[in-house]
Amino acid sequence: MTERTLAIVKPDGVAKNLVGEVVRRFEAAGLRVVALKMVRLDRREAEGFYHVHKERPFFPSLVDFMISGPIVPMVLEGEDAIARTRRLMGATDPAKADPGTIRRDHAASIEKNIVHGSDSPATAGFEIGYFFNALEIPPR
Repeated sequence: MTERTLAIVKPDGVAKNLVGEVVRRFEAAGLRVVALKMVRLDRREAEGFYHVHKERPFFPSLVDFMISGPIVPMVLEGEDAIARTRRLMGATDPAKADPGTIRRDHAASIEKNIVHGSDSPATAGFEIGYFFNALEIPPR
């Protein structure tokens, strides 16, 4: 089924000049970028985006990391886009990620892992709406 998902090149990926490489990998896998921009989150925005992790011990350091530099959120579209995006990214822990995945090839740690991707259709709906308004995303 054709679906849309959100992916983000995190501050470490932007700092390492990996935006083009991440987009290239998604496109090479048959996903289509339908919206993309560079933004810098403030603390309130980062806390709002990661609100589901508010009670987790890593929440403060995650927020600090996500406000440390610009990020590149993008909307990807394609058959089973959510699962495909997550396979391309690899496991959250780059040491456990499959060879050839973005995180295995480029990430430094569980927290500084280059990319974020929605994990379900409901999450994708919230996350896409968090970064993009209707005018920024072409209709299907």
